[in-house]
Amino acid sequence: MYTVTLTSSGRRFEVLPGETVLEAAQRVGIALPYSCRAGVCGSCKATLVKGRCEYPRNPPTALDAHDRLQHAVLLCQAVPASDLLVKAREVTSVEDVARRQLDVQVSRKWQLAPDVIGLHLMPAPGETRLNWLPGQYLDVLLDEGRRRPFSIANEPHADGVIELHVRHVTGGGFTSWVCDVLKEGDVLRIEGPLGTFVAREDSERPMIFMAGGTGFAPVKAILEHFMALGTRRSIDVYWGARNAADLYLRALAEQWAASAHTLRFHAVLSDPEQAQMTGFSTGLVHEAVLKNHPDLSGHDVYMSGPPAMIDAARKLFIEAGLPEDRLYFDSFEYAPDVLAQILSGRAGIRVEQVD
Repeated sequence: MYTVTLTSSGRRFEVLPGETVLEAAQRVGIALPYSCRAGVCGSCKATLVKGRCEYPRNPPTALDAHDRLQHAVLLCQAVPASDLLVKAREVTSVEDVARRQLDVQVSRKWQLAPDVIGLHLMPAPGETRLNWLPGQYLDVLLDEGRRRPFSIANEPHADGVIELHVRHVTGGGFTSWVCDVLKEGDVLRIEGPLGTFVAREDSERPMIFMAGGTGFAPVKAILEHFMALGTRRSIDVYWGARNAADLYLRALAEQWAASAHTLRFHAVLSDPEQAQMTGFSTGLVHEAVLKNHPDLSGHDVYMSGPPAMIDAARKLFIEAGLPEDRLYFDSFEYAPDVLAQILSGRAGIRVEQVD
């Protein structure tokens, strides 16, 4: 059993044999940044100041050559092979919110887009409502220990309603079941809240929110939270999709822009014909952000979407002057067990060591 020490706070915790640093931190109630939990998105990246760790589960695909030169490690996959001294961001606001399992009932199901279903979930009879921070997500618990993560698309309300945006993935068994079989009144087992993609309120800097596809769900929750607080900070919201139909709550975003003079909404379509027909910007959403904000040094940036978008944007935003500790992101594409199958052919133990 090895000990991890965090340089920022001096907090120490023990890691059990075979445990990752992230798992051990969560077990003792220390909140470190994470999202995909599969070594893909890079949100759990930290700096190994001293010690040695291994990656026996999945290769750390989110680390590039520059990251490794800087002794970066991925906490969701790193298993200590010695005592570690780690420089990592702590998200103390998350530590006060209890994670638990509960049954929820589908109170509403509706079509948001041709391939996106909206769900409202309520605590089942006898269950107390779930508490969470805007931007966090939950896992739907399935048979044989399988889980499916979904971002919560609203901030907490007294009635306990949880809003999800579920995209139908071709060949995805669970999302097909949600679209075709799940009905109002059905009961699901969930666990949450999870994740550290939450609002940071200790800043007065202008904010940029960038979403890809259903990555709009947690962005919506955080934005609603800031607006409910009456923030006066400048806000730019960028939402990228292939076509206009994929911007399934565009009217809501346009309503925000109309009612809040500090908020601007930018729709970005990757289909040039669609963009020309609608008058929206064309191209990739992170390119639209950089076109309007070539210098990001004075901003806070929140982004949520597919791993490819997150990876491209993260590198370019940092090159544009954004301090990495002011870049907050959430990345989901595959459930952890599905992703583990995809990566299994590439898995192998890689050793990271700093003396």
